[in-house]
Amino acid sequence: MTRLLKLARRYPLVVATLVTAVLTALLLLTPLQWLAPWPASAFALVIAGRSAIGMVRSLRAGTWGIDILSVAAIVSTVVLGDYWAALVVVLMITGGEALEDFAAQRARSELSALLSRAPRVAHLSLDGAASDVPVESVAIGDELEVRPGEAIPVDGTMLGDGAALDESSITGESLPVWRDAGDEVLSGAVNGGSVIRMRATATAADSQYQTIIDLVRAAADSKAPFVRLADRVAVPFTLVAFTIGALAWIFSGEPTRFAEVLVVATPCPLLIATPVAFIAGMSRAAADGVIIKNGGVLELLSRVRTVAFDKTGTLTQGTPRVDRVEVVTGTADEVLAGGAALEQDSAHVLARAIVDEAALRDIVVGDAVEVDEVVAHGIQGRLDGSLIAAGKLSFVSPDATHDWDPLAAGETAVYVARDSVLLGRIVLTDELRPEVPLTIQRLRTLGVVQTVMLTGDAQDTADKIARMAGVDETRAALLPAGKVAAISQLSPGPVMMVGDGINDAPVLAAADIGIAMGARGATAASESADAVILVEDIGRAADVVQISQRTLRIAYQSIGLGIGLSVVLMLVASTGVLPAIAGAALQEVVDVVAILNSLRAGRHTPLHRGTVDLAAGERSEIDLSNVQ
Repeated sequence: MTRLLKLARRYPLVVATLVTAVLTALLLLTPLQWLAPWPASAFALVIAGRSAIGMVRSLRAGTWGIDILSVAAIVSTVVLGDYWAALVVVLMITGGEALEDFAAQRARSELSALLSRAPRVAHLSLDGAASDVPVESVAIGDELEVRPGEAIPVDGTMLGDGAALDESSITGESLPVWRDAGDEVLSGAVNGGSVIRMRATATAADSQYQTIIDLVRAAADSKAPFVRLADRVAVPFTLVAFTIGALAWIFSGEPTRFAEVLVVATPCPLLIATPVAFIAGMSRAAADGVIIKNGGVLELLSRVRTVAFDKTGTLTQGTPRVDRVEVVTGTADEVLAGGAALEQDSAHVLARAIVDEAALRDIVVGDAVEVDEVVAHGIQGRLDGSLIAAGKLSFVSPDATHDWDPLAAGETAVYVARDSVLLGRIVLTDELRPEVPLTIQRLRTLGVVQTVMLTGDAQDTADKIARMAGVDETRAALLPAGKVAAISQLSPGPVMMVGDGINDAPVLAAADIGIAMGARGATAASESADAVILVEDIGRAADVVQISQRTLRIAYQSIGLGIGLSVVLMLVASTGVLPAIAGAALQEVVDVVAILNSLRAGRHTPLHRGTVDLAAGERSEIDLSNVQ
């Protein structure tokens, strides 16, 4: 009962139409049956007036629609005295609006689910006691508690013991992810175990989940250019409907034929099914970890012909790893132990890779003292009484004359010495994302004819990466302004750019479609992009193109289905065998069929992925700039 009341409040015009129909029926059972046509006709004309006002507003805004068919159908049936048919047309109009709203709500389910899980309260820990505060009041540095089953309120770092977190709402990863003390944790992740402690590193407004929510809200409020295309399709459809109705009237001499034709011609599913398909498609993309900011982007994505990529953090993992250790004196473990002892407290981008490699090899790493980091050169300190240095060769052992093999394009080397005696070097690379070659192949099968990499790296490094990834063309040594200039020269269009980081924000904004790899919280890139990938998987770029193409196919199907069935019904009605009231009921069936077809765009159908083998002899990794 409560649910029925909620629906009645949500759709008052539907309720008013049904009440009017009941009142009319009751009057027919009384001596006042002569009054029955009046409430039905009056209410129908009120709804016709409402539709006429909407039509005028649309015309002033430069948008054509088919409201004129609704108005003509109601007025003609009232004039001819078929007030029951007029009421059915009104129910069809108001019910269609209700169906559109219901379908849109269902299609938005993935988007609204993100909003509903937004953290609102944080447990602030002070002097061992926790107090509840609004999440907006959490400041950087605050220590927080997160209880079992609760969402992490802001971005932060884990304190104390580790915990298993459900990050599905922000990354799409279905399995729990273990986070140790010191690891970064993102707002929106759900604590799956005991109470955990964390320290806030961002406010709620700057945290990952709030960024997602802002993108979702923008996506939910959009209207696609394709919907306006549906409005334009309605113009010739309206002319066809009036022509069939007029010819039926002329040849039969019965004005009722005109009304019967218009009844089955309106309201066309064009007004309902197309936007529902777009919202459903955007929800499907959100479930796949991609937020599309507006429906117009979805249409462009379906037609993309050129795709450009950034390198670091997009085609590559964006984090270096140890490729090999080359020894001059001692063992590889000694080289790594010396480097890790110095680097374990360093903030340098290469430091974590060296420390992680030592841990992976179960090497015991000592604690260096008197550590001193020399910017742009390296780091040194004392370990077990010896002076250990790591960094550039000229810094750690200026007199060393070892005959090194040349580094491959882009490889980075960290040299390690003890008491100025060279121990060896640690060679680091940045891995190619394993899904990149397959993603390039999938984009080609989806209609992309050209792939380009735009990077600030040297040409030889760029060429190697492009060869391993399967990219057609490279443009290297580009500053952000150079990337913008390069993207404007690419053809055929539309051109899609995929990137991450602050330096990619200008080119993402300049491209026809900008897609940001936003899983690491690259706010500037996310804000300037048209769509944001929320997981560390560039394969989602191909996924969203595939989803967009499927959404457009379904939208076109809904238009064709609605128009085709309506034309058939109009031709049948023109013969006089389809009464207006029956035609109105059949047209409602057409609307429902078109809407149900549009909702298929939100269905979680499998996306076509496969495997790809890299060329023989090629390593599935790429490298950093040479910093010898």
